[in-house]
Amino acid sequence: MRFGPVALEEAEGAVLAHSLQTATGVLRKGHVLGAADLARLAGEGVTTLVVARLAPDDVAEDDAALALASAVAGYGISRDQPFTGRVNLYATGNGVLLCDREAINRFNRVDPAITLATLPACQAVETGRMVATVKIIPLAVPGRHVAAAADVARGCVRLAPYRARPVGLVATRLPHLKPATMDKTRRVLADRLAPMGGALLPEIRTAHTADAVAEGLRQQLAAGAGLVVLFGASAVVDVEDVLPAAIRLAGGELHHFGMPVDPGNLLLLGEVGGVPVLGAPGCARSPKENGFDWILQRLMADIPVTAEDITGLGVGGLLMEITSRPQLRAQPAGTAGRHGAIVLAAGRSSRMEGGNKLLARLNGKTLVAHALDAACDSAAGPVVLVTGHMAERVAAEAAGRDVVVQHNPDFATGMASSIRAGLAALPAGLDGVVILLGDMPGVDAAMVDRLIRAHDRSRRHLIVVATAEGKRGNPVLFDSAFLEALKGLEGDVGARHLIAREGETVVEVELGAAARLDLDTRDALTAAGGEMNGD
Repeated sequence: MRFGPVALEEAEGAVLAHSLQTATGVLRKGHVLGAADLARLAGEGVTTLVVARLAPDDVAEDDAALALASAVAGYGISRDQPFTGRVNLYATGNGVLLCDREAINRFNRVDPAITLATLPACQAVETGRMVATVKIIPLAVPGRHVAAAADVARGCVRLAPYRARPVGLVATRLPHLKPATMDKTRRVLADRLAPMGGALLPEIRTAHTADAVAEGLRQQLAAGAGLVVLFGASAVVDVEDVLPAAIRLAGGELHHFGMPVDPGNLLLLGEVGGVPVLGAPGCARSPKENGFDWILQRLMADIPVTAEDITGLGVGGLLMEITSRPQLRAQPAGTAGRHGAIVLAAGRSSRMEGGNKLLARLNGKTLVAHALDAACDSAAGPVVLVTGHMAERVAAEAAGRDVVVQHNPDFATGMASSIRAGLAALPAGLDGVVILLGDMPGVDAAMVDRLIRAHDRSRRHLIVVATAEGKRGNPVLFDSAFLEALKGLEGDVGARHLIAREGETVVEVELGAAARLDLDTRDALTAAGGEMNGD
């Protein structure tokens, strides 16, 4: 590939190296320049462009990324479409991610321009979770390198799906242990098992003796348990303690005691009649992630766990700072990820007495233009404008801005359909999306950026709501974890019930009056100093 500046008249057929803003729109990085493009640019006074010319053996970035992602994706893994040399991979079900570390290292060493990044191996993932990304760094790479990378890493990222099975619970009693604590332990375990398809059998509570626990074990196995969890009222401190002794009395064997993961050190792993038995550490009474989760997830996905596997978990085994489970694909605290923006501009302005409020003018531009500038000048991108009523006139306000216009033919059904339309126009792999209303001219780019900065997965700040003197308003930012829920909205109430339901993940950002200033009536417009077009 040859890269560098060329005279405009020599650029036909070359690949544009950097996005270029023109009077009539944006030519994006990676665009193959045609004669019409050059004529338009010449008319705007452009004389040189930075371009790349592919050699005969070169493969364009999107084609290379697609070919490699298709090769890498093994069982239970799907991929999206390429976007600027990137293809993301997703889990098609709940399970444990398996990554061939050696193959991935060989893949990444074929050519520095070819990269593959994944979540940690053996991490639990859910349906739709992004698990890996293939990224081609330049605009093209040699075809022979694409072929070599594909050959060394075929199927190196795959999913071990959970296998549904009954799970037995045997818990011991001592005077100091409250029944309410034991009840909570059962509920927490049931919640852990639910995403894995584990159905908890009726709990058996016994005295804290080896004989009693062994009998409880036999009863759970007779009831069809495919895995048994033991919770001792007192922590296991030795391989001769009550729970290990009970496993041996029941005819089983002890595979390993102890774990270099904190919390989770006192984990016990054994087997009776081919059925795994887990002695849970005390921390497993809490829903917070601990070493017990790691082993339970692998066993429920039929991944063999050996003593060597357990003793190899020390690096990364310090979990005291983890505050939630399940983990999201977290970004460092205080930094923003990649966020799309949707400007909702499809409404019929029924309270504006025949006019379209979005086309009303305030301070020299229309209300929808204010909203578009707030989105386009912020850190968000790409930006989608959703049109409906008077679609052509509203869409015309996007001219000269880097905006995707998405028409919602169902706009009359309410805001939910417009949110769904906007989401459909955004690429996969975003960390979140900011939803703005087209009739709120007080919101500016700096305010949108404040919402983005407040989005912090490490602190579980997953929904960011603008407020005015403590009252909630707009815009609102949603983490990508909620995109499927947004796609399921109906009617004209927006996402208010979703925000209310997910209260523990909501953070408020005070923006002042702009967060609740929507100009729905002519009186409100006039009071703000605006006017209808043609008035």
